[in-house]
Amino acid sequence: MGANLSKALGKIFGNKEMRLLMLGLDAAGKTTILYKLKLNQSVTTIPTVGFNVETVTYKNVKFNVWDVGGQDKIRPLWRHYYTGTQGLVFVVDSQDRERLDEAKQELHRILSDREMKECLLLVFANKQDLPGAMSPAEVTEKLGLHKMKDRSWYVHPRYVAALDADHDAVRTGGALGRNSRQCYRPVEQTRRVLTLAAVPPVSVARCATTGEGLFEGLQWLSQNVRRQTK
Repeated sequence: MGANLSKALGKIFGNKEMRLLMLGLDAAGKTTILYKLKLNQSVTTIPTVGFNVETVTYKNVKFNVWDVGGQDKIRPLWRHYYTGTQGLVFVVDSQDRERLDEAKQELHRILSDREMKECLLLVFANKQDLPGAMSPAEVTEKLGLHKMKDRSWYVHPRYVAALDADHDAVRTGGALGRNSRQCYRPVEQTRRVLTLAAVPPVSVARCATTGEGLFEGLQWLSQNVRRQTK
């Protein structure tokens, strides 16, 4: 009864809950991102064996974020977390060119599951500060996102500090799509194009240590989940 009352009050006052599933290959930076969102600080992490779950509230949306380990032996268990997922946060190590095709295969396998047909897709192109990191446009191309004709997706450049060094990186650029519409443009042009494409405007990542890039991803999700629930 308490849960039903909470949902009813949420509808009245505009509060929403959204279940997010954060997946990606091992060492992509998923857990670091999760606790940057939760604590707004970088923390030392170890490889996730199993899962972490945290609640992050942003813009009147309560995000229940499930971070599941990405080791190859754990990936067959991902499907047990699909039910009820409204948004998939897929994290990519932008420097790991050798495994990007593997990441692509895993992403498309996830999205082909019937439980994930309706979920939004947010891709974090992580570790943008590292030498040789792929641009958001390159990540988008190599993941085959242009072929998605019936799904809202957003690729966001994102940097999370390496554990052995401190960085103050600034990164711009981004890639967006809805029903096969996408763009790679400066932020002001992006805002105009997205308005025409009926996707909410989203800013690009700024200072990595502030976590702004992460919360802009949540902004995109929060606006789109409202559209889905209307």
